[in-house]
Amino acid sequence: MSVFGEAALSAFLELLPAKLLDSVLNFVADYRQVHQQLKLWQSIFPEIKAVLNHAEEKQIKDEGVKNWLGDLQDLAYDMDDILDEFAYQELRLKLQKTQAQASSSKVRKLIPTCCTGGHFSPIAFMFNAKMISKIKAITDRLNSLNTQRSNLGLSEIMSQGTTSKGNKPRLQPTSLMDGAVEYVGRANEKQEMLELLKSNNSDGVCVLSIVGMGGMGKTTLAQLVYNYPSIKESFEHKSWVCVSDDFDAVNITKTILRSLDADSHDENDLNLLQVKLEEKLFGKRMLLVLDDIWNESYSDWTILRAPFGAGTKIIVTTRLQKVSSNVDSVKAFYLDKLSHHDCLSIFAQHALKARNFDGHLQFKEIGENIVRRCNGLPLAAKAIGILLRTVTDHSEWEKVYESEIWDLPEDPCGLVPALRLSYHYLPPHLKRCFAYCSTFTKDYEFEEEEIILLWRAEGFLQSKAKIQGKGLGNQYFQDLVSRSFFQISSEDKSRFVMHDLMNDLAQSVAGEICCRVEGEEQQKFSHRSRHSAYVINDRCPSVKKLEAFYQMTSLRTFLRLMAPRYRVFYLSNVVLDDLLPRLSYLRVLSLGGYEIYDLPDLFENLKHLRYLNFSRTGINRLPDSLCTLYHLETLILRGCSNLKNLPSKIGNLVNLLFLDIRGANSIERMPSGFDQLTKLQTLSNFVIGEGDGRLIRELKNLSHLRGNFCLSGLENVNAQDAREAKLNEKLGIDGLELQWGPDLENNTRKTEVEERVLDFLHPPNKLEQLIIKNYRGVKFSSWIADSSLKNLSSLKLRNCKNCKSLPSVGRLPLLKDLSIIGFDQVHKIGVELFGENQLNPFASLEIMSFESLPNWKEWDTCEGDEKVLKLPSLRELSIKTCP
Repeated sequence: MSVFGEAALSAFLELLPAKLLDSVLNFVADYRQVHQQLKLWQSIFPEIKAVLNHAEEKQIKDEGVKNWLGDLQDLAYDMDDILDEFAYQELRLKLQKTQAQASSSKVRKLIPTCCTGGHFSPIAFMFNAKMISKIKAITDRLNSLNTQRSNLGLSEIMSQGTTSKGNKPRLQPTSLMDGAVEYVGRANEKQEMLELLKSNNSDGVCVLSIVGMGGMGKTTLAQLVYNYPSIKESFEHKSWVCVSDDFDAVNITKTILRSLDADSHDENDLNLLQVKLEEKLFGKRMLLVLDDIWNESYSDWTILRAPFGAGTKIIVTTRLQKVSSNVDSVKAFYLDKLSHHDCLSIFAQHALKARNFDGHLQFKEIGENIVRRCNGLPLAAKAIGILLRTVTDHSEWEKVYESEIWDLPEDPCGLVPALRLSYHYLPPHLKRCFAYCSTFTKDYEFEEEEIILLWRAEGFLQSKAKIQGKGLGNQYFQDLVSRSFFQISSEDKSRFVMHDLMNDLAQSVAGEICCRVEGEEQQKFSHRSRHSAYVINDRCPSVKKLEAFYQMTSLRTFLRLMAPRYRVFYLSNVVLDDLLPRLSYLRVLSLGGYEIYDLPDLFENLKHLRYLNFSRTGINRLPDSLCTLYHLETLILRGCSNLKNLPSKIGNLVNLLFLDIRGANSIERMPSGFDQLTKLQTLSNFVIGEGDGRLIRELKNLSHLRGNFCLSGLENVNAQDAREAKLNEKLGIDGLELQWGPDLENNTRKTEVEERVLDFLHPPNKLEQLIIKNYRGVKFSSWIADSSLKNLSSLKLRNCKNCKSLPSVGRLPLLKDLSIIGFDQVHKIGVELFGENQLNPFASLEIMSFESLPNWKEWDTCEGDEKVLKLPSLRELSIKTCP
């Protein structure tokens, strides 16, 4: 076990007592043995939790305490699994009772009364009889650990008291939006790089390399140069690729091509890819950054650089001198440790929001002492500065300086003590969230929502305060960003990444609990492992690699990592049929990106599951047993283009919060039962099939919907059904897409019906983005141009073939992007678009585009003698395929 990983245990033990409250105890009240055992657990919890702060400090030098914490963490997981089974069975019986009461009396007679009244049923009895031996074994382990607690001399100390010099300072979360930080210490290197990049004296490819150990600021220097204003003006094309230890010329070339052309490039032939790249770069100046190269093969490098010629400048960052030599650098910039003065400046900027200590003389001496311990490493100075931000008590600065962590033996990974210390002082809930991310490979890029969904599935987002899961997740995530545990990706500003040293730190603190399967060697893991991620590549067949999981029967996380430049891999049915039934404690299951077509009916065995991801697979159906996953919170089916239907009993998934079916375009209709999913927050699409118009009424109960929402099949809905959907009450929706079917020729409904349907689909007033496709009415509803939609910034109207005029959207004060496509009946665009008597129409409009208006003949921008089209903010006007 790690030295620090068990510190997150306190966050775990904070949650277990909550699961032992009245609901579970009442559920087992009829089973005296079980009830007595659980009451005993409840009484011992406070005694053990009280000594965790002391144990966290003492474990640094006491191997016995460290082992005790490891055993306690193991026990806590096992206890949580059992309590979760109780919760599952209780929920199952409640659903059975509800469904029995809703059925006809004839059907009710077929259901045993033991399943429809109370908790005392043969099924429940068998469940508790089966579990009682496990419960007794856990009680014995708990008693043993409680006895060891006394023998190890562990006692209660206050986490914020003054009785121990190791206690933690009272830290406040910082904000990602804090003021800008000045770049310190590499001014000469930056200036020389800028001059070399802007020069035109190279006959071929010009390569600059930045070399230095981890944490020296190589990527930061490259970013600074890459984003410098004069550099932006000097190159027609720029591309940033994070290479890491997976030096794959095909993937790197595809990534470069994507940065030059938004269209995806699915070609995997390197020769063809390089020909395309060479064509795109012909006669153009290109700046390419290859960040974090580890591959020392000269031949691999020569293959990669083949399509680049004169006009291309490449920046390479690496820790390895040999890499710098292989790439034939025009100049290599070696980053050494910063001077004490520069490190002090970095520290002061983050700790005091100042360049130096002139205005904070009381902290000058202790601050200088702390910075000396950072040993010239800018990442370390930054981490400790962030740690002490808002801490105004001099004694707490002293505690950081005097911490025993500075003096620990060197870590095998070369971990910097300052980074260990920054983790040590995180609050327990953030420690747990950060340690979990050790399952991610180095340079893996992730989205904020992706991580929050995983944290929630693992039960990390629990709070006594009334903060909803995603809001709490956002708070946790941004806290880790602000403390530099996560950083914004250089390649994609919407994604995040961990610095290599932070990734090493996460692995160190997680210890045996988290692991990842990567590389070509067969791997073995501890029986303690609970969370695992794996990476599949061409060099390692997936079945062989997944053999490592067969002994990890207590696993909670089975996560396939997919990079943005992912490939699809075949997954043998042996894995699905043989491996998954062994992993019955899973909370997270991700098989996205595999060539899976048929799913075995095995989900009844995965009763703990909260997160299920089959995105970009070939599945064509979901087995009925999936609807027994009563705890399921997240279901991702994005890009499942063969999937035709969702399971008929989807209403049983009463805890579902997130359902993503974007790109699953073969789904023809939604099943009934969505009105039971009252906790649903994210629903990407709702498809109304022919004859199912009334199903739109089920949206009425989904009051927590938020984010982007698409409603399609509206040609099957009548006005009264649309009204009952109560779309205007879904206040969390900020992006809405309304779709009618594209088959206009076979439409037999009157246009007035379509217009009334649109009238009743009035969105919430806070809507920011609106798309209307294939609308069949002659005119638009008045609400589209209503000033109540004051937050609307993007409006796209597409293929509204019957419409003869455009809505008066000029009065929308924040509208920035207006797109009009496919209006066959529009002959004239006049002042109605701007709004009559509108003093300042389109005040915020930046982009206006018209496309495929075949009969458009006149654009009248005047009202009387006065010109009304001023468009003060317009940056881009596009008119395509119009006469």
